[in-house]
Amino acid sequence: MNFYRGRKVLVILLLSVLMLTTACTPQAPGRFDQVQQESSRQRNSQAVAKNATQGSEFNKFFPKSGDGYDRVYTQEKKGFTEAKLKKSGKEVAMLSISDTTSISGTSDKFSESTKKIAGYPAVEQGKTQTAVLVGKYQVKVLSKATSFTASDRADWIQKFNLDALAKLK
Repeated sequence: MNFYRGRKVLVILLLSVLMLTTACTPQAPGRFDQVQQESSRQRNSQAVAKNATQGSEFNKFFPKSGDGYDRVYTQEKKGFTEAKLKKSGKEVAMLSISDTTSISGTSDKFSESTKKIAGYPAVEQGKTQTAVLVGKYQVKVLSKATSFTASDRADWIQKFNLDALAKLK
């Protein structure tokens, strides 16, 4: 009987030592750790310009909810604000305003535009996006439903308070 008790104590002692040594051993970096570090470094170098407008400043220029449409803000950060446009609870479009101070080449795509919406240069980006350049700000509408056409996007861009946005410094 004494032999079994001694064996039991020995097993408990060995398990305790094993757990203690494995818990205190430093872990080797995982396969994703290096990628995470590189990604973090890249994000730091892609900072928004210091003089970019705060996203909360853009909210007052967005179209109001109404006529069966609901506007739901989804993202607001320095230089950018975005809202979902919903009809009958279903997302039909994304509305956004971005400060192009931090985005190189934005004005280039508008410089050759022959199209205007509400007097501002406009571009179609693919089959689902329409954007206008208002001073240093880009106002964009992105279709999320096939029923939301280029004509609908242009109509919604005109519902933004573009003239007031143009005066924002």
